[in-house]
Amino acid sequence: MEEIQKEESQIIYGKNAVIEALRSDSEIDAVYVSRSAGGMGKIIALAKEKGAVIKEAGEEKLAALAAPGAKHGGVAAVIAAASYSTVDEILSVSEEKGLPPFIIAADGIQDPHNLGAIIRTAEAAGADGVIITKRRSASLTSTVYKTSAGAASWIKVARVNSLAAVLEELKEHNIWVYGAEADGTPFYKAKLDGGCCLVIGSEGYGLSRLVREKCDQVISIDMFGHVNSLNASVSAGILIYEAVKYRRK
Repeated sequence: MEEIQKEESQIIYGKNAVIEALRSDSEIDAVYVSRSAGGMGKIIALAKEKGAVIKEAGEEKLAALAAPGAKHGGVAAVIAAASYSTVDEILSVSEEKGLPPFIIAADGIQDPHNLGAIIRTAEAAGADGVIITKRRSASLTSTVYKTSAGAASWIKVARVNSLAAVLEELKEHNIWVYGAEADGTPFYKAKLDGGCCLVIGSEGYGLSRLVREKCDQVISIDMFGHVNSLNASVSAGILIYEAVKYRRK
């Protein structure tokens, strides 16, 4: 379920305000456009040029985003709480460290609290960066930023159109891709050394088919109690620090 943190500094609405934001240096996460309002061609074109996610929205959604009683004009935009990086910028971090790359990828993590917790753990563990997707994923809203305890300001987060395509590119940099899934090899039997990208699947569906196909190895966390699964951010924490064990030897 999508969650938007309503703060004046985070959400803008009205055609002119949104157009100016898209023309500025502001990092725009998403633009919500009315299904029925006219004159949205320019806004949609600017949003595409900016790389923002464009979402159709009804009156109820737009009214919820705008201030009570305000006229939204059929459009609203969400400004990112932190700036996005590129995958190349993430790769440059390991080059500067002189260490094999260590990257965390989130395949459709939709709960902003989960994403924030994953970013927080990744930063604490010394990962080079986090990769998220533009579609069907939480983005760098203020909720994610706050849940990360500010870690989103210290670690690079890249947002990509196709995670599967990016994973293929990472392999060209001698990075081994490990996907987390319930039917995988127990993680303690895997050797998470060298260049490493850990992929955490969505809360409800796990890894997408295409992403799973790009994984070099699928690993799992054994369950010994009555509960047969863990929260996505908890699973990420366990696997991230398993990788740290190898990197600190």
